[in-house]
Amino acid sequence: MLGATGAVGQTFLRLLHDHPWFEVAELAASERSAGQAYGAVAKWLDGAMPQRYADRAVLPCDPAVVHAPIVFSALDSSVAGEVEAAFAHAGRLVFSNAKNYRMAPDVPLLIPEVNPDQLGLISRQRRERHWPGAILTNANCAATVAAVALAPIHERFGIRQLVLTTMQAVSGAGYPGVPSLDILGNAIPYIADEEPKIEAELAKLLGRTEGELLKPAGLRASAHANRVAVEHGHTVCASIGCASPTSADAVIAAIDEWAGDRHVAGLPSAGRALVRTDAPNRPQPRRDVYAGAGMTVTVGRIRPDPVFDVKLVALGHNVVRGAAGGSILNAELALAQGLRPHAS
Repeated sequence: MLGATGAVGQTFLRLLHDHPWFEVAELAASERSAGQAYGAVAKWLDGAMPQRYADRAVLPCDPAVVHAPIVFSALDSSVAGEVEAAFAHAGRLVFSNAKNYRMAPDVPLLIPEVNPDQLGLISRQRRERHWPGAILTNANCAATVAAVALAPIHERFGIRQLVLTTMQAVSGAGYPGVPSLDILGNAIPYIADEEPKIEAELAKLLGRTEGELLKPAGLRASAHANRVAVEHGHTVCASIGCASPTSADAVIAAIDEWAGDRHVAGLPSAGRALVRTDAPNRPQPRRDVYAGAGMTVTVGRIRPDPVFDVKLVALGHNVVRGAAGGSILNAELALAQGLRPHAS
């Protein structure tokens, strides 16, 4: 576990506690934490720190020191690029939360229920980069929520135009995150680099692979990203223009019938990726963010759009579905589909 002391790293450790497939073998973080006991350097944010982690020595993020074949990375993008590449070069499977490799044409940007075919990019990645391991990424947390909600619509009708407005939780800014005097009683209509990430990543997430080549979805997206005074849960309001004629009722039917890719069924972290609510005032972070233990996106308010075709509201847990939980599910899918690390 790289970046084990941070908020996302801690979520990884909570979700991996007693996981049926994975055991946390090593904890790694920055040089300033290396060599110290995890309990002494990690400011645990939720409940009591499991004792199994507290006494472990924190290792540096160095593949010569960290020997686990599967690596979950919660590193900040400022350091993730070089470190993750070093682990892939050393033969490890790296499941990354950072933005550094998301848009690379040979790196999967993976949501298992939506685009498991992107695992086919790994053979190209290994060949062209000359490393025996691999890097697999999960998407921006708001893009993940949007993509899960939009996948059944895109599959059935095709999406050509999107206007998205996000209301993003403060936990998305990490810890300590946004100063309280900036966010309490407030909404901040700017999150650095967020809007272009959402716009670009959606086309890759909803695209298709043809052999070792990725063909992005032919859609145009415009995003407005806002930080709001909510602890967990990113809300996405979307207006959708489709390639073929549709209606709100047809979109509702498509969402109700969609179960995600069949390869995900039975994986330990899998459940219902998407549920729909008929309540006129839902989804809401306070009431819906922990649906499916935080792995379910809830969608509601599906109705006609007077400018495009339909509009809706989607909500998902940004730290679970949009970060640690999504990355763990990526690893489960990769192993179930036969992807393995290799010693260099």
